[in-house]
Amino acid sequence: MHSALKLDIDDFLAHYWQRKPLLLKGALPGFADPLSPDELAGLALESHIESRRVWREGERWQAETGPFDSYDHLGEEYWTLLVQAVNQWHPQVQDLAEQFRFIPGWRFDDVMVSFSTPKGGVGPHIDQYGVFIVQGEGSRHWRVGKQQSLKEFASHGALRHCEAFEAEIDALLEPGDVLYIPPGCPHEGYAQTPALNYSIGFRAPDAKDLISSFADHVLAHTEQTRRFDDAAMSPCRHHGRIDHQVLAQVKTLMTELLDDPVRLTDWFGEMMSEAKHDLDLEPAEPVYSLEELVLRLDHGDHLYRLAGARCFYIEGNKQEFYLDGDRYQLAQPDADAIALLCDQSRICGPEVACLAQPQALLEVLLPLVNQGYWYFEEDEE
Repeated sequence: MHSALKLDIDDFLAHYWQRKPLLLKGALPGFADPLSPDELAGLALESHIESRRVWREGERWQAETGPFDSYDHLGEEYWTLLVQAVNQWHPQVQDLAEQFRFIPGWRFDDVMVSFSTPKGGVGPHIDQYGVFIVQGEGSRHWRVGKQQSLKEFASHGALRHCEAFEAEIDALLEPGDVLYIPPGCPHEGYAQTPALNYSIGFRAPDAKDLISSFADHVLAHTEQTRRFDDAAMSPCRHHGRIDHQVLAQVKTLMTELLDDPVRLTDWFGEMMSEAKHDLDLEPAEPVYSLEELVLRLDHGDHLYRLAGARCFYIEGNKQEFYLDGDRYQLAQPDADAIALLCDQSRICGPEVACLAQPQALLEVLLPLVNQGYWYFEEDEE
C-alpha cells in the first residue's frame, strides 16, 4: 500500500492546477514500485494492450508500436518502453491513481508506465493534457518550462517534438518524488539509471471534440429536428446574398439542440463514461442470482468496480447514472445509491443495507456484476 500523498490540495488547486508546473520532492515517502520492469514488458507482449518503444540512434529518433517480444537489439542505453492504461491490469497501479481523487473522475484518463534505460526518454515535447509523474525505481532528470507556444515538428512519424525551451524546473527525480506538468508546458526527461515512471494523466475535451461527439449523438438518438423555415420571407433583391437573419435562424436551430437539458446531459454522461481503453471484462461464471448477490454482501464480501470502468452521474440527478457509454436508471430516486455506485470504487453490504431502497440498487447492480463491471474480492484487512 502506498503512503498518503504529501500535498496541500487547496494550495495546489488555487495556484498550480492548469497553471504552473510543480515539483514535490518526497511526496510519496517510502514509495515501492507496484510492478517490475519485467512485468511491464509482459504487458507489452499483449496485442490488446497499447504499448510503444522510443529510442535514439545517434541524433535520430525512432518509434514503434507493440506488441514486443525482444529488446536485445536496442542495447543498454537510449531506449524507453511505454505502456498505456496499466492501472486496468495492475490493481496496485490503480491504487496509485486513487491518490489523486481530488480531481473529478471524469477528467482522469489512465496511468501510463514507462521504463527507460540510461539516457532513454521521448524527447522535448508539449502535451495538451495534465499529468502527475511519480518517480519509481531509478532516477530521471527532468526539465519543464512554463506554459508557452513553441515551434513543433515531427522528429519521426510517431513523435512530435518542440524546439528548445527555458526550464522553470530542472531537477533529478528519485523514488517517491512527484512532478506535476500542466497542459501546454514543454518538458523532457531522461533516465540517469534504469528507471520506472508512472504518469497519471488527466484530459480535457476541446470544443472541436465536443461538437463532433455531440453531432454523432444527435444523429444516433434524434430521428427528427426542426428544419429551416422562411415562410415570412420578403421578395429577394440580392439573389447571391445570405442575410444576417438567415444566419441567426441557423444558429438558433443548432443551439436549440444544445439547450435541451436531457439531450445535453445524456450525451455528456455517455461520452465521458466510455472506457478509454479496452476493459478486462470477465463475466461472472456462474452468473449470480439476486439472492446470491445479497448473500455475498451480507457475508462481508466487497464488490470492487473494474479498473478502467468509468461511472458518473450528473449533479442533482438522483436516479440515473452513466457507465461505459450507456445510461442506467434506478427504479426509485436515491441520491445515496447513485453516489455509492459512482463516487466509490468499492461497495460493501452495510452501505447497501443503509439505503432507503436497497432493492432498487441491487436490481440495477446485478446484471453489471454478471457482466464483470463489478466483481467480488475478499477483503484483506
